[in-house]
Amino acid sequence: MHFDSDVLVVGAGPAGTVAAGQLAAAGARVRIIDRATFPRDKLCGDTVNPGCVAMLSRLNPALATRVRARGLTITGMTISGPGGVTVAAEYPAGLSGTALMRRDLDQWLLEAAVCAGAQFDPGVAVHRPEIAEHPFRVVGAQSTCGRREYAFRARVVIAADGRASRIAASLGLARFATTPQRWAYGAYFSRVRGMTSRGEMHIRRDGYVGVAPLPGDVANVCVVRERAHLTAGQPPDALIAGAIAADPVLQDRFIGARRVSDVAVLGPLAVESRAAGCAGMLLAGDAAGFVDPMTGDGLRFAIRGGELAAHAALAELETGVPAHAQLLASRMREFAGKWRVNRALRALVGSRHALACAALAARAWSAPVEHLVGIAGDIRLARSA
Repeated sequence: MHFDSDVLVVGAGPAGTVAAGQLAAAGARVRIIDRATFPRDKLCGDTVNPGCVAMLSRLNPALATRVRARGLTITGMTISGPGGVTVAAEYPAGLSGTALMRRDLDQWLLEAAVCAGAQFDPGVAVHRPEIAEHPFRVVGAQSTCGRREYAFRARVVIAADGRASRIAASLGLARFATTPQRWAYGAYFSRVRGMTSRGEMHIRRDGYVGVAPLPGDVANVCVVRERAHLTAGQPPDALIAGAIAADPVLQDRFIGARRVSDVAVLGPLAVESRAAGCAGMLLAGDAAGFVDPMTGDGLRFAIRGGELAAHAALAELETGVPAHAQLLASRMREFAGKWRVNRALRALVGSRHALACAALAARAWSAPVEHLVGIAGDIRLARSA
């Protein structure tokens, strides 16, 4: 069989472009395809935590310098809970993250991959994998462009095409979780009062609201709600406006603020994966599993997950032996601890009683919350860089 490339990367988000850049730098023939054209907007908290910044510095120092120069420095987190309890925590030892729009970060990561030697084809929608039956193996992806169908064949495919990955779902490797089912509503606002150099997470009994400062006196606002707390037919702009107006911590700060973008909607958020791929295919980014972005570390999962997928792809190219089990083991070693923290936090937010107890405890003792901020910011990674 003729292969157009060594590795076909489906999806040009951070996971896909990091994987592509690593593979191209190692000498592989890499092709990236994505249904979108870039730059493109993406619903996200728009913050890069200290550990993730350190990872970028290790992978691509010039890109990390560009991110630091163009982004807004984030020095910590402010977390509030029911009843008005608020804890402000700075990252330790002078460590900091940065905030910038995802459309810029994704564009720069894509440019870095292309500079490393990867080929990029925008506007290509993949609808199913290309499969060789005997023995079973993914050997590419079938796509449409206009009315024409194309088959992109490669020795290894990396599916990095997001939560709703058609490739992963068609092979039974990933699905939307039955619980929790949460939706995110995000928009940009100007003239928000009381913004600082810290990101914000406001945890409430019906969900949570994230607020992040951005360059140019703009704030990213993301409201996350459970299905049970959503009103059928409510317009997204009304939902996000209502959430702000009803919040005792936020309502006064948004007097005079102006929404400067449409409201983007994403959901259901959680995706479960049962494997890290199959013969000829590896999963990366949200296609490999997605949890809601409460701890703000989705980019860490994407960037490090893309790097791990690149390592596995190189092993498969060298040996011809499927590397999805190797990738799964690597992901477990890398992410298991963080996944446990995220599951515990999601359970906390989903329980009114547990949330009330946590808020009461935080009034008297802020140290656990401050420790949690360090975990969410991947301080350990930043310190070891």
